[in-house]
Amino acid sequence: MSATSKPVPMPLRHRLPRRLIQLYVGLVCYGVSMALMINARLGLDPWDVFHQGVARRTGLNFGLVVIAVGVAVLLLWIPLRQLPGIGTISNAIVIGLVVDPAMALLPTPRALAARWALLIGGIVLNGIATGLYIGARLGPGPRDGLMTGYVARSGRSIRLVRTTIEVTVLVVGWLLGGTVGWATLLYAVSIGPLAHVFIPLFAVRPPAIEPAGAVEPLVPGPAAEPDASPSSA
Repeated sequence: MSATSKPVPMPLRHRLPRRLIQLYVGLVCYGVSMALMINARLGLDPWDVFHQGVARRTGLNFGLVVIAVGVAVLLLWIPLRQLPGIGTISNAIVIGLVVDPAMALLPTPRALAARWALLIGGIVLNGIATGLYIGARLGPGPRDGLMTGYVARSGRSIRLVRTTIEVTVLVVGWLLGGTVGWATLLYAVSIGPLAHVFIPLFAVRPPAIEPAGAVEPLVPGPAAEPDASPSSA
C-alpha cells in the first residue's frame, strides 16, 4: 500500500454473517485465553491485574468485574466522541460471560511445567482471539477505543497513550491485590508481535472499488474493432 492510499471503508452489510461468526468466535476465545492465564497463576496482563484486584476487593465474580469495567470504559468514550460498534458492545459483554465458566472448567495445575504450558497457550490464544475480533472490523473493544479516541483528541502518540493506560491500570490493579508475575512481562513483550501476525491474517478485506470513471456498457457485446479508414472531419 502506498503512502498516499486511503483505507477503504467497510460497509456493515459486507460479508456480515462471516464477520459476526468471526467476531463471536474471537470473543469466546479471548475469554478462554484469560481463563488459561488466570488458572496458570503466574501473573496476568495489565488489565486483568486490575480486574482481579477489583474482584478481590469487592468479592464480585471476575467475569462480572470485566463486564462492569468494560461498561465504565465505554462511558469514557462520551467526551472523546467515540461511537461504539456491534463489536464494541459485544466485547464488553461476551468476554465477561465466558471467562468464569472457562475458569471453572479448565484445570488448575500444581506442577510448574503445566502452569507454564497453560500460560503460553493462553497468551498465544489471546493473540489469535485479538486477530479474530479486530479483523472482523465491527468496532474496537472498549479499552482499545479508549486508547484510539484519546490519541485522536490529544494528538499524542499511540505508544505514549497505550503505555500510560497500561501502566496506570497495572499499578492500580497491583495495589488492589491483583497478581503481577512473569506472565505480566511475557504478555507485554509478546502480544504486540502476535497481534501483528494474526490481525492481518484474519482481517476481512473490504469490497472491491470500481475505478473512477469506469462505466459498464449498456448493451453487452463484443468490443468495437478499431476503424482502419481515416475518419472524416
